[in-house]
Amino acid sequence: MLRVGLTGGIGSGKSAVAARLAALGAVLIDADRIAREVVAPGTEGLAEIVAAFSDRVLDPAGALDRAALGELVFADPAARRRLEAITHPRVRARTAELVAAAPPDAVVVNDVPLLVEVGLAPTFHLVVVVRTAVPLRLARLERDRGMPRAEAQRRIAAQADDERRGAAADVLLSNDGTLAELHRAVDALWRDRLLPYEANVRQRRVARPERVELTGPDPTWPQQYARLAARIRHAVAPADLRVDHVGSTAVPGLATTDVIDIQLTVPTLAEADGPLAERLAEAGFPRVPGESWDSLRPPDRGRWPKRLHGNADPARPAYLHVREAGSPGWRYALLMRDHLRADPDGRSAYLGLKRELAAAAPDDGGHGTADDPWFDEEQLRAEEWAAGTGWRP
Repeated sequence: MLRVGLTGGIGSGKSAVAARLAALGAVLIDADRIAREVVAPGTEGLAEIVAAFSDRVLDPAGALDRAALGELVFADPAARRRLEAITHPRVRARTAELVAAAPPDAVVVNDVPLLVEVGLAPTFHLVVVVRTAVPLRLARLERDRGMPRAEAQRRIAAQADDERRGAAADVLLSNDGTLAELHRAVDALWRDRLLPYEANVRQRRVARPERVELTGPDPTWPQQYARLAARIRHAVAPADLRVDHVGSTAVPGLATTDVIDIQLTVPTLAEADGPLAERLAEAGFPRVPGESWDSLRPPDRGRWPKRLHGNADPARPAYLHVREAGSPGWRYALLMRDHLRADPDGRSAYLGLKRELAAAAPDDGGHGTADDPWFDEEQLRAEEWAAGTGWRP
């Protein structure tokens, strides 16, 4: 099963994306519809809202008057928090029931307007954000919903802005064009990413990059790492385990292969072989079979034990190196990253080496660098730098 979070600002066209995904075969869970169900007449949710805000939030028929409630909470953060404390737990519980009822090979799309605002992004395998220019959103709200412009502006201002949503987005769908253009983008997403991703998660299969070549540097690599790291932290909770961005994409300005390396620190590798491995697989990071050692050059560095997981997302290659706290491989990954960040000459030499090896073996993309004697020399320079600066991992 693949869990996809879908969001977008009011008037962005998120509902059109949700409808298209449902037509393609997704199991759609509409958070707004659930939010209405849990406060329908006769429910405990409605009774609690009346107790908190009085019966002035009811219409003559005894149902919730959403406009009256909105007037109370939109401009009052404390009142909005009281309302959310009543509705959010009930929405989460009903959502969990619907997810549990979905087929094991389903792509479950949760349509959540406030996904970013309430911090739900790490709970999904993938977050899709529908983005539309604000003037176009205002025009649509006036035209399609009859909403006064001042009210539309107030609703837009109360939600997360495009920058905040963009930071949470694995996929940004632009809806500034026609409906046909939007449908083509959704169809391609379904065919090329969501279906293969679901199969990979279900079959515990790591997605490998189609081509391994030097690229970048990509200034969004840290942001992409942050989204993956948030999912990993959510998967291993309540354990509070250290997660680090390591490898070449963690060094600003360094061209490298477009594969993000992440290090998860565990107290012992025995814990990495227990339930933790299955939680990571469920979150979209299955174990890479047979990979239990760092492929570093003996006898200088020896064979350092670890456990290797990879991202199941076909559009975002990433490897998760699970290493024991304080182990040589754990320390080495952090030391080399920090030294290259601090040493422009080292970065330049490393980039030159990767380009040289990539030209000699294009299919490898410079990955053979771990066996090069340069790493032995660079480790000595890094150790001298660590001693001189007082560096600690």
